[in-house]
Amino acid sequence: MSQELIHIEVAYATPERQQIIPLRVASTTTVAEAIDASGIIRSFPEIDLTEQKVGIWSKAVKLEQTVRDGDRIEIYRPLIADPKAVRRKRAEEAKHEGRADPVTGGRKRSKVDADED
Repeated sequence: MSQELIHIEVAYATPERQQIIPLRVASTTTVAEAIDASGIIRSFPEIDLTEQKVGIWSKAVKLEQTVRDGDRIEIYRPLIADPKAVRRKRAEEAKHEGRADPVTGGRKRSKVDADED
């Protein structure tokens, strides 16, 4: 009995360029096997699957997961900044600039907003 072939894509992008590689693979292929078969690591040698996360259509998956017809495997670049730290810094700056309430950190209420209460 022959393996059913399915259509998938493997995608990776840097700020300078992106590459989406269409493939036909066996229905039993794992994410790791599909990435290997795509050859994308030859084009982007900085990819390190032991460190970087992967996903299918923006949902994180494990390398051992089996792909399905129509899947787009995405290899995610590492974050250059911690999103929580960036938000915290932005909130502190807003407090110091007077754009945020110094106690709650929320937006300052304008006089118009206060009069409506």
